[in-house]
Amino acid sequence: MNGTTLFINALALACLALGFMKDRAKTRQALKVSVKFFVRILPTMLVIILIIGLMSGFVPPKTISRVVGQEAGFIGVLTVAVLGAILQIPSLIAFPLAASLLENGASVTSVAVFITTLTMIGFVTLPLETRILGKRFALLRNALSFIIAILIGLIMGVIL
Repeated sequence: MNGTTLFINALALACLALGFMKDRAKTRQALKVSVKFFVRILPTMLVIILIIGLMSGFVPPKTISRVVGQEAGFIGVLTVAVLGAILQIPSLIAFPLAASLLENGASVTSVAVFITTLTMIGFVTLPLETRILGKRFALLRNALSFIIAILIGLIMGVIL
């Protein structure tokens, strides 16, 4: 484990201890809810980890580099932008997937665009968003988010 991981885990344990000191019943209830949530998402996490493993084994890094690496250019960026907008992947799974893509030759720009569109654009939730916020606003928000996500990715590609 690296220093950041140790720090985050220590902070979580300290907050848990603080919670137990303040109100044991509420903290136990929060832990029960968390465990239930973890058990509920575990099958999805395992499937995605399996997919990442298979992708790493069957898709050569050269192919990933060609499709979403530097040589893919703007088409590669648009490809991951569309995938990020359509897919509904929890961040807990998306970040290891992004790390795997980076390790296998994807560009920083592509990975940044993928993560940003994944979190900013709700293609799957668009019908609900349309019903609550109105069609015009929901479509405008998603379109602007798509453009901003690409800009963020391009900036990250330059910075990193």
